[in-house]
Amino acid sequence: MAFLGVERSLTGRRWIGPDVETDRAAEAMAQITGLPRPVAQVLARRGVPQEEAQGFLTPQLKDLLPDPRRLRDMEKAAHRFVAAVRGRQRIAIFADYDVDGGSSAALLLIWLRQMGLTPTLYIPDRIDEGYGPNEPAMRDLAARHDLIVCVDCGTLSHEPIAAAKGADVIVLDHHLGGETLPPALAVVNPNRQDEDGDLGYLCAAGVVFLMLVEVRRQLREGGQAPGPDLMAMLDLVALATVADVAQLIGANRALVRQGLRVMAQRQRPGLVALADVARMDAAPNTYHLGFLLGPRVNAGGRIGKADLGARLLATEDPIEAQALAERLDQLNTERREIEEAVRAAAMEQAEERGLDAPLVWAAGEGWHPGVVGIVASRLKEAANRPAVVIGLDGDEGKGSGRSVSGIDLGAAIHRLATEGLLIKGGGHKMAAGLTVARDQLEPAMARLAELMERQGAGVLGPADLKLDGLLMPGAANVPLIEELERAGPYGAGAPAPRFALPDMQIRYAKRVGASHLKLSLSDGMEGRLDAIAFGAFDTDLGPRLETHGGARFHLAGRLEINTWGGRQSVQLRLEDAAEA
Repeated sequence: MAFLGVERSLTGRRWIGPDVETDRAAEAMAQITGLPRPVAQVLARRGVPQEEAQGFLTPQLKDLLPDPRRLRDMEKAAHRFVAAVRGRQRIAIFADYDVDGGSSAALLLIWLRQMGLTPTLYIPDRIDEGYGPNEPAMRDLAARHDLIVCVDCGTLSHEPIAAAKGADVIVLDHHLGGETLPPALAVVNPNRQDEDGDLGYLCAAGVVFLMLVEVRRQLREGGQAPGPDLMAMLDLVALATVADVAQLIGANRALVRQGLRVMAQRQRPGLVALADVARMDAAPNTYHLGFLLGPRVNAGGRIGKADLGARLLATEDPIEAQALAERLDQLNTERREIEEAVRAAAMEQAEERGLDAPLVWAAGEGWHPGVVGIVASRLKEAANRPAVVIGLDGDEGKGSGRSVSGIDLGAAIHRLATEGLLIKGGGHKMAAGLTVARDQLEPAMARLAELMERQGAGVLGPADLKLDGLLMPGAANVPLIEELERAGPYGAGAPAPRFALPDMQIRYAKRVGASHLKLSLSDGMEGRLDAIAFGAFDTDLGPRLETHGGARFHLAGRLEINTWGGRQSVQLRLEDAAEA
């Protein structure tokens, strides 16, 4: 049965509340632990037993960080890395051009510089070289270096790594592995096919961090100083984890939580400059990492110079950091304009094919490769289907895909590559990249749609809106939100608490900006609450609430603390509504 009887909301979704068993568990937890009922509801939804509730609210990294040696090739990789440091050898870092790659590279750059070495950074150009190691670059690096460390890439790069004659290659990655591994000295990847998958939620920066933990252990065992303070580097791990949409479970939860504390100290020049140009005026949280900082770091790799993000994150010079941050902010503005043009064209094309197909896809001439992944996310959200967007140039197309929960897109893309329908392709369950010959575009997408349908993508309805329970405005206060934050951090695999406010009056509604709606709400008694609905006029939500005519509504969204002029107040980030 739909929660509050909402079978179809103003955004076309059915509301789903907690089941009876979860509701009972939350009630019992609240009574036994003394936690506020909304907090208990969140913990019960996450499956946290009541006896573990307090421990869950105060996660300790030392308790959750896995032994690095659980990952295959980890000891070998760390041993070779230590040997290169001791021997003052020439080290190159080959990184992907996204936030995870940039953060992973920055971790190694900072660590090695503090050890007195000057490594080479190499990040391929998205358009000219594409994703991952390529043969010319690897040959050139191998001619001038003793060790090449590939981060956030390399697991499927057999020929390029084979071309690195004369240098050892270490791969630190998290993308889905194939049946065979490239001829590297070590491939550390929790998503290798011979791993158990227990640590498959780690992003590349998490894998790099674990290797540095193992390096620290080996240095100590060898009677040396353990090297730089790794805890001070967790801000980079947190940024990568959130921006790469890695699940905030297990060790990731503790890594991000501690990383946010480190970031709040404003010790890293690059992140300080980036936060300032993004006009962050509050302590960092996962929203800031995912929607303010991450896109700006990504902008260099998307439409600018590929290494800008990594250089910003690794610099110790505040002046250089300011210049790089301003350039990335400018590129991010340009990226948004390019993205909007591609989004409009891709949506029109996808709608013509049908948004109810097992695969939603679009391809266009000259669409910028740097924005196709973002546009694929927009199509996925609109259709609740796996989506692929491809930019065509000459005889080839380069594309990116995004998936929905329960549909493994990365494995399907990898299968297409092995079947010869793609020039190359790979990724993980929720995101993948591909290169396809123009004359193979239609058969490749037809085959991918077939694989998506086999996984059940063709029968998915509109996305349900999952709610943690009911909440009245009078109970929505700053202390409650602070308690809810203790159950975080929130993100992929750990959605932020979402509550329904039943039978609300709209006292005030005003359009702000291009598509947002600001509201003042009341329960008809003493409970009042301010709300903001971002992008409300992109759906029926904005027009209906703006012209409410005195009607009452069930409202759904997430609570947040709004800081203005040094004062804190509660605000509802409104996501959906239905007439009461």
